[in-house]
Amino acid sequence: MFEYLGTVLVSFDPGFDVLRYLTVRTLGGTVTALLISILLGPAIIKLLKSMQFEQHVRIDGPESHYKKSGTPTMGGLLILSSLVISTLLWADLGNRYIWVVLFVTISFALIGFLDDYIKITKKSSDGLSSKQKIFLQVLFSFLTMFYLFHSAETPPETSFIVPFFKDLIIPMSALIFISSGMFVLVGSSNAVNLTDGLDGLAILPSVLIAGALGLIAYSMGNQIIADYLYLPHLELSGELIVFCGALIGSGIGFLWYNTYPAQIFMGDIGSLTLGAILGIVAIILRHELVFAIMAGVFVIETLSVAIQVISYKTRGKRVFLMAPIHHHYELKGWPEPKIIVRFWIVTLVLILIALATLKLR
Repeated sequence: MFEYLGTVLVSFDPGFDVLRYLTVRTLGGTVTALLISILLGPAIIKLLKSMQFEQHVRIDGPESHYKKSGTPTMGGLLILSSLVISTLLWADLGNRYIWVVLFVTISFALIGFLDDYIKITKKSSDGLSSKQKIFLQVLFSFLTMFYLFHSAETPPETSFIVPFFKDLIIPMSALIFISSGMFVLVGSSNAVNLTDGLDGLAILPSVLIAGALGLIAYSMGNQIIADYLYLPHLELSGELIVFCGALIGSGIGFLWYNTYPAQIFMGDIGSLTLGAILGIVAIILRHELVFAIMAGVFVIETLSVAIQVISYKTRGKRVFLMAPIHHHYELKGWPEPKIIVRFWIVTLVLILIALATLKLR
């Protein structure tokens, strides 16, 4: 909205042109989302408590988590409301990528809301069945990828970019582009969902990754920087930094209340949606492999569950004391804050490695 406002008002005073600057709108979006998230936090927590939207802890989980039962959940509403409002205020709504990421945000939030609502009404840790959840994720992922492929205006928008190589950009057919994108979206959504088991464990890595993806978006949207880094120039991608900035602000605001010991949990409405958001931004930027490096913690959490299930079904033995792997370290005696902070540090290191691939070509 402010971008359009700047376009209208610049005819009255050239100073209003500042509202169209990408950097200004990114800062504005970040601060707006942060303020909305922090200011609305107490009201949202009070509302969720009054509606008895409370966490029901798995009986087969770590005993230390039993005391968390009754903590308000569905805090993802706080993240997503501040994110969407800030994006609508500061982003260029004529940019189709903005509407793609907003569609993914809202559609996956719907899945998470249904899952959380069923858990709350049943007073159980069981929500949507795995088949129901995957079906909805696949459906919305297909619609998103189908649109991205058929709305592409330049070859790089549907090509595969290989890190460490200057000119290794591989065109993709519709089948490969859509199916691989669906895999990334569904996989990323569920990976963040699996990681969201400790206070603040999922939100800060998501914020850090959003910041890194925002830098890539800005670089690819700027012809000079893109040429310098040997990246394809995607003119519309720069606007995604405004969205990523809003996600950073809303995530940090949520962390204010979600840090250990958490006053509120994000629930599936938050974790499923955050994973999908990061996945779709990486897909639009054609940097899925770089994203996989950044999201190494999410990948490891997911693999730990897969390894545990396969091992138990084939050998009758468990590899980890409990999966996902953060529970393994809990049962080994690590304090929860130590696990959380160390996973944050690992994520930061992985992001630095991933960003280094942009220059090492």
